[in-house]
Amino acid sequence: MKATLKRLFSIVVFAISFSACTTSGGSAPVSDRYNPSESPPSYYVVSAGDTLFSIAWRYGFNVKGLATANSLAAPYTIYPGQALVLQESTRAIASVSKPAATVHKPSRSSSGKSVKNAAASVNAPKPAVKPLPSVSNSAGVWRWPVEGPLVRRFVATGQAHKGIDIKGKMGEPVRASKAGVVVYSGSGLVGYGNLLILKHSDRYLSAYGHNRRLLVKEGDSVKAGTVIAELGDSGTDSPKVHFEVRIDGKPVDPLRLLPRR
Repeated sequence: MKATLKRLFSIVVFAISFSACTTSGGSAPVSDRYNPSESPPSYYVVSAGDTLFSIAWRYGFNVKGLATANSLAAPYTIYPGQALVLQESTRAIASVSKPAATVHKPSRSSSGKSVKNAAASVNAPKPAVKPLPSVSNSAGVWRWPVEGPLVRRFVATGQAHKGIDIKGKMGEPVRASKAGVVVYSGSGLVGYGNLLILKHSDRYLSAYGHNRRLLVKEGDSVKAGTVIAELGDSGTDSPKVHFEVRIDGKPVDPLRLLPRR
């Protein structure tokens, strides 16, 4: 009798434990991965799909300064396996003697050597940390990329959220906030999903993340209001547009540029 009761007690305990495990567990929720810019190493080896703009975006550099430090002239052509020094230079761009067309693609076997050469080729000290750029509408009128409600704001400190999130419906059109040229179209930056980056001037860039489908390609010129993508949830947990603006490579609050509504 005692053995039977002991066995029944064991079965009940196991059933309760199993129920607790199956109801309180579950997979971790998917969330955005917007953290402060990665701390840059001394050099970066270019991967397929990279552009100089996407590399500068990832590490918070001014594109022109990064190009000058690596003796790259417009249109800043780079190749997989090429080693880039990750720092900005204030040298005049006119001092770059080699046009982009003469840059040679390094072989895979020499990539290690090219890394060492790139790291040693620039001896200038790293520039002092620059203050955050001032924001004004002098660069022209900006517009909202979608009309949905704001669901997350820009955060400049701590675990930074480097832009704003705007809620939308799956597949609805995402529009260019301002006239510009597409300088990145892809999904190579972790946390952004399918991403577009537009260049509006030498100082101003904007980005549109989490798209379901990208409708423009690198090199395309677009007007303000042009449909550039379909809204989606790539790289996140709900349909939205993640919208960022960078001035001289540094993120600024887009709400300081967008019209009030």
